Amino acid sequence: MNTIRGTLYVVAAPSGAGKSSLVNAVLAKEPGIALSISFTSRAPRPGERHAQHYHFVDKPEFERMIAAGDFFEHALVHGDYKGTARQSVEPQLAAGKDVLLEIDWQGARQVREKMPDCLSVFILPPSKDALETRMRNRGQDSEETIARRLAAAREEMSHYDEFDYVIVNEHFDAAAAELRAIFVAQRLKRAAQAARHATLIRDLLA
Repeated sequence: MNTIRGTLYVVAAPSGAGKSSLVNAVLAKEPGIALSISFTSRAPRPGERHAQHYHFVDKPEFERMIAAGDFFEHALVHGDYKGTARQSVEPQLAAGKDVLLEIDWQGARQVREKMPDCLSVFILPPSKDALETRMRNRGQDSEETIARRLAAAREEMSHYDEFDYVIVNEHFDAAAAELRAIFVAQRLKRAAQAARHATLIRDLLA
C-alpha cells in the first residue's frame, strides 16, 4: 500500500477565543492527527508541564535554535518567542501522519510560505465582550497582560482572511463539530481516497 503523505493543519486564533479547548476536544476523537508541541521562551503558567503543553526554553536558547535553523516557523508573540521545530513536523508528514499546528497568524503565514498545500483554520470569538470574559475567567494573567492581549486581539483577528476556513466559537460543541468536519472532508478528497482505496477501485472498475 502506498504511503499517503499526511496533511498539515494550521489552527490560529486570538488569545481567549478557545482555540486550545477546541483543538483538544477534536483531537480526542481524531487519534490519527498528531498535535505538534511548540517551543516557547515564556515561563510556564500554573498547571503547564514541559514537553506536554510546550517545550519551555529560555530566550538565549530559543535564539540559538533560530540561528541554527531548527524552526519550521517561529514568531515573537506578546514579548516571548514561540515556534515549531522542524523535527516535530516533517518526519510525521512523510510517514503519512496528519499533524496539527496550534499557532498564531504570524507563524501560519510562515508555514504557508514553506508549505502552500497546508490547510488553515482561524477561530473567532462570538463578540469582543466574550473574548474579554474568557481571558479573565482563566485567572492566570495579570490586568496588564489582559489589557495587552485585548489590544493585540483586533490586529490578530484582522488576519482571518488569510485562512482557508473560519469558525466562530460561540457554542463550543457546534464549533468542535465544525472543526472536525474539516478534517473528515480533507480525508475524503478524491486524490487521497484514490490512493487509499486503489485496490478496491481497481476491482470495482475491472
